[in-house]
Amino acid sequence: MSELCKSTVRLLITDVGTSSVCFCVILWFNQAFVRNHEIKNTLTLLLAVCLTLPVIILCPPPKIVAASASGDDQQAASQAGSYVGSAGCRSCHEKFYELWSTSFHGLAMQPYTPEFARIHLVPQKKPITINKVRYRAEVQGAEGFVQESGPAGNKRYKIQHVMGGKNVYYFLTPLERGRLQVLPVAFDVRKKVWFDTTASHIRHFIDRRDHPLDWREWPLTFNTMCYNCHVSQLSTNYDVKTDTYHTTWVEPGINCETCHGPGEEHTRIFREAPAGTTPKDPRTISWKAFTAQQKNDTCAPCHAKMRILTQTFTPGDRYFDHFSLTTFEDPDFYPDGRDLGENYTFTLWRMSPCAQSGQLDCIHCHTSSGRYRFKKPEEANNACLPCHRERVENAAAHTRHPATSEGNKCIACHMPMTEFARMRRSDHSMLPPAPAATIAFKSPNACNLCHKDKDAQWSDGWVRKWRQRDYQAAVLVRGRLIEAARGQDWKLLPEILNYIQSKDRNEVVAVSLIRLLRACPDERKWPALIAVMNDPSPLLRAAAAAGLEFNTTLEARSALLKAAGDEYCLVRIEAAAALSGIATDSLSAEDKQRVEQATREYVASIQVQPDQWSSHYNMGNYYSSSNNLRAALASYETASKREPRVIPPLVNAALVHARLGENDQAEALLQKAVALEPSSAEVQFNLGLLKAEQGDMAIAKKHLLAALKSDPQMAEAAYNLCVLAGEKNLEEAVRYCRKAHELRPADPKYAYTLAFYLHRKGDTADAILILEDIVRRQPGYADAIFLLGGIYEKDRKPEDAGRIYRKALRDGNFSGQQQQMLKTKLVAIAAQDNTP
Repeated sequence: MSELCKSTVRLLITDVGTSSVCFCVILWFNQAFVRNHEIKNTLTLLLAVCLTLPVIILCPPPKIVAASASGDDQQAASQAGSYVGSAGCRSCHEKFYELWSTSFHGLAMQPYTPEFARIHLVPQKKPITINKVRYRAEVQGAEGFVQESGPAGNKRYKIQHVMGGKNVYYFLTPLERGRLQVLPVAFDVRKKVWFDTTASHIRHFIDRRDHPLDWREWPLTFNTMCYNCHVSQLSTNYDVKTDTYHTTWVEPGINCETCHGPGEEHTRIFREAPAGTTPKDPRTISWKAFTAQQKNDTCAPCHAKMRILTQTFTPGDRYFDHFSLTTFEDPDFYPDGRDLGENYTFTLWRMSPCAQSGQLDCIHCHTSSGRYRFKKPEEANNACLPCHRERVENAAAHTRHPATSEGNKCIACHMPMTEFARMRRSDHSMLPPAPAATIAFKSPNACNLCHKDKDAQWSDGWVRKWRQRDYQAAVLVRGRLIEAARGQDWKLLPEILNYIQSKDRNEVVAVSLIRLLRACPDERKWPALIAVMNDPSPLLRAAAAAGLEFNTTLEARSALLKAAGDEYCLVRIEAAAALSGIATDSLSAEDKQRVEQATREYVASIQVQPDQWSSHYNMGNYYSSSNNLRAALASYETASKREPRVIPPLVNAALVHARLGENDQAEALLQKAVALEPSSAEVQFNLGLLKAEQGDMAIAKKHLLAALKSDPQMAEAAYNLCVLAGEKNLEEAVRYCRKAHELRPADPKYAYTLAFYLHRKGDTADAILILEDIVRRQPGYADAIFLLGGIYEKDRKPEDAGRIYRKALRDGNFSGQQQQMLKTKLVAIAAQDNTP
């Protein structure tokens, strides 16, 4: 019997896209650790193997065309004839074509030309030095190049394509195996200066020890990470065997057919229609009948920080049938939800009361080409009509700023703009300024973004003077719950559980808390997660399903079996992942069919992007849970080849080797992982367990101490150090077990083990206090019951022993053998009482 330890490791993956997003990934390790097996005569260290949860690389949006389940991107070839490109729309829609072709949507990517350089760029005066190599963009000739000069010599990289343009221009060059790579220098559109591309994202590369990525690495490969919002009808044509791309697309930029579907049939029937007539069926996707949700969901794939589930999204589809959504479990958000990094907009948009009303959609404020509708100063506040007419008509009284000032604009307070990596983003939560949150969490607020010479206390004073209702209180409550959960401070667990079940819970905050609860070992969370499985939000149901993965109770399994047939694909996939490895033969025919179908969707979602290491890593996890261990090892090996510096494939492959009894191979992989990441508590922990399994207790202790040093909250490491010390050093055993118990006071095993060693050490009174508390809280915890009863019997207190055994039989849930043992104990005590 092993136990699951849940701790976090941050892997930071860069995506250079329309907004040069640096995507942050949260990876959950579920490490197995040693169980003190009844602690009778000897203590045996068992290396138990458990699966990790998926690595989630937050990906670029999908191609809006059909795709094969394997993600092989064959659809473009089969449907190429159905797309006509924007030129095919021009003859009938000249006005829209002109608006589109000059917009940031239309120019999301474009060929590099001397004309483009002349109009938009300035010469780079000085080279930029990156790791002793100098780079200079040469943009004044017939062709553009980036010159590289360094110890290895000189090389020129041709500028072939240009991405972006609202804030930054990024430049692409062709490299080997069909890769288009983002070049190391980029151009700041507003400041008219050249800069180091990856250095601008440096804060996010924590797994690189705060060193920027080399520009040749895969997170800066266009084909891998940043394609879908920059070109239209793209096929990566990735060959897994040769690790080669043969990427094609219909045209650069986001064209008409991205939002309206293939245009060939539409243009044909209108071309052939008799003069003066209009075909009843336009054979295109019209937005006229779209609901607000359909419009928002169609815009979201290019404006969300997310995980891709399918490549089959079509305009009008529901977002959560094709994607998940990143929330505040990602530290790229401040605890109160404001942007810390550059996060796109859809997450905060779902926090907006205006969006939650179901009445507001993206097209209210933006045109289909992405422009803002209310550019004229005198019309700026019209975006908030008709819902907020009274405040718009009396704006100065509401804003407390002069009518002609920037502060009198609704968006100044409700959609303040922040900047990261030279990218600017408006806060689409539309929540009012909260300077109190700045004081608490150091997050930005609208007041001080304008009044830079003042501090948050000054702003908070004015806000509280102007607004009698303390609207900031709710922001602070939510932020403190997120902050506590991120820090695994579970003293606020009751408040967290109350929040996620409350009627007025915010969807995004509740999802964030549920995802963060995966690191919480306290079993009080289970009823709350099961209850959330009936929430109307598919995002919440999916988060709860994922969170129930390690709950083996009948209630949890029943909820997951139901979720496997949920109407939303996201929920079905998370339920299938949580049920991964379940023996379907024991299920009813109906449940078996649901689980098998959801599992097919789950496996397909893993394989959507076969060019990413995480896909192979997650397939390895699936194979491992299905007991297909050799296939799991092959997938982990492929993942490591794709990205040799990440440790999850190495750790999980080591655990699989251990399951196969191949401890030498397991140790080699763990040693490789610890060389890559010496401070990884998870790697040190597993290496300690393995060395204990091999009988090298001194080295085992060394690694477990290193794990506890790296993560002082790792109760499992403290517990195993206690087990190691138990036979030879009772003082040390008690010290480590007391630490484990203090870190996890709700875990009865830690409390029981502490009581066991206290009793052996002679501190029987303290041991009894702990054991009495365990049997009061956990009446079915057999080890504690038998130890406590045995102590009372030995101390000649049969009435106390009988009390414990009778209570256990009455309140506990025991096996037949355990029940018989308890009855035998009671019979023996009764016999003693009747002895003359």
